[in-house]
Amino acid sequence: MAVPLVGGLLTPWGESLDPDRPLPEYPRPQLVRDSYLNLNGRWEYEVTTSERTPTRFDGRIVVPFSPETPLSGVGRTLLPGEVAHYRRRVTLPDGFRARPDDRVLLHIGAVDRWCRVEVNGRGVGEHTGGYLPVTCDVSDALRPGANDLQVVVRDPTDAAPGARGKQRLRPGGIWYPPVSGIWQTVWLESVPSAWIQRLEIVPDLPAEALRVTAVLAGGPDVACTVVVRADGVEVAGGQGRTGAPVVVPLPDARPWTPEDPFRYDLEVTAGRDTVRSHAGLRSFGVGPDAAGHPRLLLNGQPYFHAGVLDQGYWPDGGYTAPSDEAMVHDIATMKRLGFTMLRKHVKVEPLRWYEHCDRLGMIVWQDLVNGGGRYSPLVVSGPAVLPVRLRDSRHRVFARADAADRQQWLAELAETVALLGNVTGLAVWVPFNEGWGQFDAADVAARLRALDPARLVDHASGWHDQGAGDVTSRHVYVRRFRVPRRRPGTSRRVLALTEYGGYSLRLPAHSVGVREFGYRRFSSVVALGAAFRRLHDEQVVPAVARGLAATVYTQLSDIEDETNGLLTYDRRVLKVPEAVVRRVTAQLRLE
Repeated sequence: MAVPLVGGLLTPWGESLDPDRPLPEYPRPQLVRDSYLNLNGRWEYEVTTSERTPTRFDGRIVVPFSPETPLSGVGRTLLPGEVAHYRRRVTLPDGFRARPDDRVLLHIGAVDRWCRVEVNGRGVGEHTGGYLPVTCDVSDALRPGANDLQVVVRDPTDAAPGARGKQRLRPGGIWYPPVSGIWQTVWLESVPSAWIQRLEIVPDLPAEALRVTAVLAGGPDVACTVVVRADGVEVAGGQGRTGAPVVVPLPDARPWTPEDPFRYDLEVTAGRDTVRSHAGLRSFGVGPDAAGHPRLLLNGQPYFHAGVLDQGYWPDGGYTAPSDEAMVHDIATMKRLGFTMLRKHVKVEPLRWYEHCDRLGMIVWQDLVNGGGRYSPLVVSGPAVLPVRLRDSRHRVFARADAADRQQWLAELAETVALLGNVTGLAVWVPFNEGWGQFDAADVAARLRALDPARLVDHASGWHDQGAGDVTSRHVYVRRFRVPRRRPGTSRRVLALTEYGGYSLRLPAHSVGVREFGYRRFSSVVALGAAFRRLHDEQVVPAVARGLAATVYTQLSDIEDETNGLLTYDRRVLKVPEAVVRRVTAQLRLE
């Protein structure tokens, strides 16, 4: 069936999209139940200036693609002051509720930025924040037969404070067009009257054990059983109560690494509820190597993080990958090229993306999503060429004068840590990037440490270092990279080149516009490959022996005006020859 396209550049997966069954896969691999009803597909759609239900819905939209994208079939920007109305009919399958007192939960992976959910004209929930899940108990609003589901959305993009990532109403350069509305999977599940709301899984590698806490909703804590399997064979188990850790020793424990991404399968039962999950046994840390340089540790041993900046944009789907296979393609391609880490840049991905990273063996550095007011060029661009370092307690200078906005951001930080806490390969939190809405970064690093003591923190990526966290983080684009002078054994923080390169080659047939943005421009694949090799041979690889512990090349793919990706925006062309990249990444290793 043809996709109702509105123009634009297509990926191979966008070309073959079935608009009646987009992204049908189970969206939450970290907490799986048997009950599942996917609501992606064609919805009724209308844009007004009022939150009242329109008298008529003349438009159609393919959920979960934002209206700005070709795959949505809409092709318009939701402007500040406008309201998007989504509507569809939902009939529960026979037996969806196993018992009359079972609850039905509606999940939306993400809606940018504010939404209200109604079922049969009855409000069942509201949510603010464009990158975190929305969950509503819709049980009491349902009726036999067809039900009317509506989602009302507002999104000011950068016209108001709030987490927005790279979106701008006036895009250009490193800033991209808006992505509004529903952009992750919508689905229903049936749960018992008391259900496992979430799992908290903490690997304890030194003790060769997992600590599993089942958090219950809808009732008092009950007995809990954990069964652990390896390759389908039961190897361990434990019992306790919900709300408290169940410690499960793992005989002959097998650690997770990018080279051997082994995970255990978990089955957790509490009362009438049973869920399934996965867990890898690993540890992250910082420690000295034989020469005294601080290194990133994986399972107690120095391990170099050779990474790529991954912003998760698609020319046909915006924030939303056109298929599960498309997400896997990006991760698997970078893995094949020899990279061991992806830095997820100012975006929280659907949970399936993290599942594929864990399964394929890819370490993740996770950015928090930037927000705040209008950024000052002196703060966010000046340090690229000038030795500018500001104290981030000056909230107005950093576009964070709004105290309520700062508190909202901190609340979303805590939700993000809880959401991604069970991701095996997530090694480093990055709360701030290049001063974009940065504030009190040292305090934020301490907050992250308290929320998640098992992971590391790069508290200020690029510039405006406040001396906190685990990483001395450098962005170098327009000058030569040099390892700062410091005597071995005198620094507790690792040195990381967390953005560099950005070399551009624009291929017109695989680009969305005529503009080209990059930090150096090249006219051919051969010239780009030679420059990529020289950059690493002359500046990056020699720095590893002098203490460089991690790198993040800019970037995985072209995005809009930025034509500085290893891949084109449509993912059809690898612009740097594979042999060149693999030769470089083979040298980014610790002996």
